[in-house]
Amino acid sequence: MAAIIPEDELEESFVRASGPGGQNVNKVSSAVQLRFDVVNSPSLPEDVKLRLLRLAGRRASTGGVIMISAMRFRDQVRNRQDARDRLAALVEAAWVRPVQRRATRPSLGSKQRRLVGKAVRSGIKAGRGKVAPDD
Repeated sequence: MAAIIPEDELEESFVRASGPGGQNVNKVSSAVQLRFDVVNSPSLPEDVKLRLLRLAGRRASTGGVIMISAMRFRDQVRNRQDARDRLAALVEAAWVRPVQRRATRPSLGSKQRRLVGKAVRSGIKAGRGKVAPDD
């Protein structure tokens, strides 16, 4: 069901990561920025593209390009795989078609239970604060 995104539709760039890593951080470009152009992708149906852009939120640009930054790990290979896994999870979630809500009405029994509960609560509140007159 889920489409496999071809390698040529993904664009990766490698940048220096922040965080732990000692001098390695200053020398090695281990962070990955993965870009996927959703709007111009021929491998996804239109309804999946719309859901994918909605799910991506602020990771998607106004031009319909999703950018995922991965810098969780110290080495480039694991960050690259992490970015691809996160994109795959987004695409997989976008394939799921949301279930349309069917409008229903409350049953007679539920209406009666609600009114009985309100009457009981009203009685409790009405009994509060009243001081009996002293004779």
